[in-house]
Amino acid sequence: MTTTTTTADTAPSSREFVKAMTLTDATMLVAGSMIGSGIFIVSADISRTVGSPFWLLMAWVVAGIVTILGALAYGELAAMYPRAGGQYVFLRESMGHLMGFLYGWTLFVVIQTGTIAAVAVAFGRFLGVLWPAITPDRFAWFPQFDVTTPGGAIQLGLSPQRLVALVTIWILTWINLRGVKEGKIVQTTLTVVKTGALAALILLGLTLGRNAGAIAANFGAGNFNSVAFASVFPIAFGAALVGSLFSADAWNNVTFAAAEVHEPRRNLPRALIYGTGLVILLYILANVAYLNVLPLKGIADAPTLFGRGIQHATQDRVASAVAETIFGPVGATIMAAAILISTFGCNNGLILSGARVYYAMAKDKLFFARAGNLNRNSVPAAALIAQSIWTSLLCLTGTYGQLLDYVIFAALIFYALTTVGLFRLRRLRPDAERPYHALGYPILPALYIFLASAIAVILLIADKTRAQALSGLVIVLLGVPVYFIWRKVESGPAR
Repeated sequence: MTTTTTTADTAPSSREFVKAMTLTDATMLVAGSMIGSGIFIVSADISRTVGSPFWLLMAWVVAGIVTILGALAYGELAAMYPRAGGQYVFLRESMGHLMGFLYGWTLFVVIQTGTIAAVAVAFGRFLGVLWPAITPDRFAWFPQFDVTTPGGAIQLGLSPQRLVALVTIWILTWINLRGVKEGKIVQTTLTVVKTGALAALILLGLTLGRNAGAIAANFGAGNFNSVAFASVFPIAFGAALVGSLFSADAWNNVTFAAAEVHEPRRNLPRALIYGTGLVILLYILANVAYLNVLPLKGIADAPTLFGRGIQHATQDRVASAVAETIFGPVGATIMAAAILISTFGCNNGLILSGARVYYAMAKDKLFFARAGNLNRNSVPAAALIAQSIWTSLLCLTGTYGQLLDYVIFAALIFYALTTVGLFRLRRLRPDAERPYHALGYPILPALYIFLASAIAVILLIADKTRAQALSGLVIVLLGVPVYFIWRKVESGPAR
C-alpha cells in the first residue's frame, strides 16, 4: 500500500512540540536559567550599597524568600495550564488578552532579551580574564556615541566584550534551532557542571580559603551589623535587592516550555520548587564563603591590603577574586572558565524558553504570524531568530548594570500581577482541575504579592534605580497602544 504525504501533513502549523524534558531536565532548566553571571558579580555592588556583611547576606536571603514564594504560587498555575508560553498564558487566562500581551511585549522588549544581553555581556567580561584583549573599550571604527540619561550615560557601540556577547547569542540560537533535545542536552550538562563548580567554590571558601583576618573584619563584634537598621531600610536596601533578585530571576522560564515537559501537571510544580530551593541555598552559602575569604571592602572592589596580598574584585569579579586569593593566578583562571560555562548555560535556557512565549502570542495573533510555526525540528524558529536580533541590538546599548536595572522592575510588576491572577482564577474558575494547590494559600501568595510590589515601589523611589524603573514602567505602558494597533491591523480578533 502506498502512503501519500499531503502538504497539510508537513506544513509548519501542523507540527507539535516534542515532549523531551524529564523532571530532571525541567529542574535543570530552572536552576540553569537562574545561575548565570549574577552570583559571581553582583555581591560587589550590593556591598557598596549596604556597607555591611550582615545586610549583604540579608539581600540574598530576602531575594531567596521572594523567589521561593513565587515558585510556590506559580506551581498551581503551571499545573493548570501546562502549555507553551507559561506565564503569558497564566495572565491571559486570569486577566485577559491585554494583560497577557503586555507581559509578552515587555518580555520581548526588555525582560527576556535584556537578561540574555546582560548575561552575554558578562560572558565577555569573564573571557577578559583569560584573554585580556577582550576589553569593554569600544572599537573606534564602529559607530559609537553616548546618550546622557537620568540613569547615567549609555554608551552605544561595539567593543570586544560586546562582540563576544553577540557571537554567544548567535551560537546558542543556532543550537536551539536544531531542536529541543539538543537544547536540553546542552542545558542539563552545563547546569550540572556549573552547579558543581559553584558548590566547589563554596566548599573551598568555607575550608581551605578561610581567612582569619577577613572573618574578623566581617563577623567580628560590631562589624557584622555595622550599618544602622534605619540607614539601610527601606530605600537603600530595596535598591540593593536589584542584584540579588536579578541573579535569582528566570526561575519561571520552565513554564514557557511546559508543552515540552513529560507529565507537566506533575513535574512542573516539582521542578519549580526543587530548582529554586537548590539555587537559593547555593547563593546564600556562596556569599558566606565570599565573606570567609575577603573583607567586605575587598568584595566591594576597594583595593585593601589584607592577609594574603591585595584582595579586591576588579570589574566586580568577586568569585574570581576569591579563587585567586585561595590559589593565586591559576585560581582566577579556573574560576573564570567555570563562570564562562555558567553564563553560557544560563543563556541557553533563556533563549530556549523565551521563544515559546512569542510562539504562544503568535497563535493568539499578538505577534508576528511566522513565530507561531514550528520548523522541521519542532521548535519556533522565527521566534528564536526574532529574539536573537533584538537581543543583539540590546548588547550594543548598555552595560551589565544598566541592563539588569531595566529588567528587574518590569519583571516584578508581572510577577505580582500573575499571582493576583491566581486569586482571580480561584474565584472565577473554582471547579477547574488543579493537580497542585499553592502551598500556604492564601497567606503565602498574598505575602509574595506584597513583597514583590513593595520592592517595585522602592525601585521607583530610590535615586539609584528610579530612572531605570520609570523607563521600565514606560515600556510596559507603551504596550497598551501597541496592543490596540496590532489588534486593528490583524484581520480578526485574538483567539
